Amino acid sequence: MTGHLLSTRDLGRDEAIALLDTAEDMSSTQRRSVKKLPTLRGRTVVNCFFEDSTRTRISFELAAKRLSADVVTFTARGSSVSKGEGLQDTAQTLQAMGADGIVLRHPASGAAAVLAASGWTHAGVVNAGDGTHEHPTQALLDAFTIRRRLHGEAARGHDLAGVRVLIVGDILHSRVARSNLWLLTALGAEVGFVAPPTLLPTGIGRWPATVATDFDTALGARPDVVMMLRVQRERMADAFFPSVREYAALYGLSEARAAALPERTVIMHPGPMNRGLEIAGAVADSARSAVLEQVEHGIAVRMAVLYRVLTGSDDPASGAVTGAGASA
Repeated sequence: MTGHLLSTRDLGRDEAIALLDTAEDMSSTQRRSVKKLPTLRGRTVVNCFFEDSTRTRISFELAAKRLSADVVTFTARGSSVSKGEGLQDTAQTLQAMGADGIVLRHPASGAAAVLAASGWTHAGVVNAGDGTHEHPTQALLDAFTIRRRLHGEAARGHDLAGVRVLIVGDILHSRVARSNLWLLTALGAEVGFVAPPTLLPTGIGRWPATVATDFDTALGARPDVVMMLRVQRERMADAFFPSVREYAALYGLSEARAAALPERTVIMHPGPMNRGLEIAGAVADSARSAVLEQVEHGIAVRMAVLYRVLTGSDDPASGAVTGAGASA
């Protein structure tokens, strides 16, 4: 992978494993007392957020800073974007200012691909979420977390062959579901979707996944991973289900449903969570929940993405990553 990260659909098995292995190297550096590396010293990374975020924005900021890059973050609110400036003018401004990498979050599906192909900037582009299209770094950190749960510190080099992942909830509006589908299947996992019929996208039957509308029946197949999705009410112009209470009853991961799962089943959620709607608070905070691990691993994964996009290195064992020469 060089130049950009726009979609997990662009990643084959070997490339995905190499990127996850690079993240393993990055993760090992984060256990040091001095966490910064000199890898991107002298490079400028701009976090360009046309859409609100907290976890993703802060995670990318930390990742870039721990690689010693100069980091500039701006959001639509309070910037020229709020005065009507579009993506082209913003990108050309960043190019004039010497940005080496642009981390873009945008409400329009395909915005990152448009930016990468436009010629408005020569910077490497990382898609941090575009509309209902994709969120590739979230899928990568999810795959990293699953691999760590299954293989621990010996995860390096492993794919996810045969792992059964059930993704539940608002599939229609979820870029996380789409990115996870392409990445997890590339790594050999078996993906299943569960949602109310109104929250399933048109044409989902052509996707490489099983599709169901009965949550309890799907849980009865004893999946290895259950990933709950946030109900994205801010993207819903119409009523997609009768009530919050009915949704929670039919599609929420309650304590009773979690207790019936095998002990080995990993419970995940990309956040932010609507506790009591998609997932019970006690389940989210339980020992089998990997929610906080997902957040923690996001920094190492995004360090790996920025490193590979901005340097073009395909060597996860590069001394620039694992060497002891960290900067303060």
